[in-house]
Amino acid sequence: MSSAFDVVADALAEREPACGRVRVVAVDGRSGAGKSSFAEQLAERVSAAVFSLEDVYPGWHGLEATVPIVRDVLAALAVDEFGRARRWDWERDRPGDEILVPPVPTLIVEGVGAGAMALRPFLSLLVWLEAPEPVRKERALARDGETFAPWWDVWAAQERAHFAREMTAGAADLVIRTG
Repeated sequence: MSSAFDVVADALAEREPACGRVRVVAVDGRSGAGKSSFAEQLAERVSAAVFSLEDVYPGWHGLEATVPIVRDVLAALAVDEFGRARRWDWERDRPGDEILVPPVPTLIVEGVGAGAMALRPFLSLLVWLEAPEPVRKERALARDGETFAPWWDVWAAQERAHFAREMTAGAADLVIRTG
């Protein structure tokens, strides 16, 4: 029986780069669906770098503002340049150091919004991770604890609006249930 990682790796092997010479895999889904863990394990399986949107969301109200940031990173990679973005300093609630994203052969972009319509022209593969809300909430709060707890509803409202408009799950090449 094939693992989800095998299925994604096989699908990716059949895809051409859509971002210059870079094959970009977007791993999207709601908070707590398992995107970060899945992306890390997939990266090992397919020898990829990971660009985590958690590093660049501009604060707890910043989901929509992240899409143009990521689009600029991918546009730079598409012309074989380094992508640049500001890391978000969550402790100080302001932009932090610059992140450089090199034009590697395979890049996994993971996080809520990674499969947004504005980013899809750059994607070789869009993977949607899905889990029931109680499972997602338990995972997210176990991972981020008291930091995320007061923001769960604020973030979830942004996700609902974003995914209703973007219809990401329906556009995904692969849907993987993680819970």
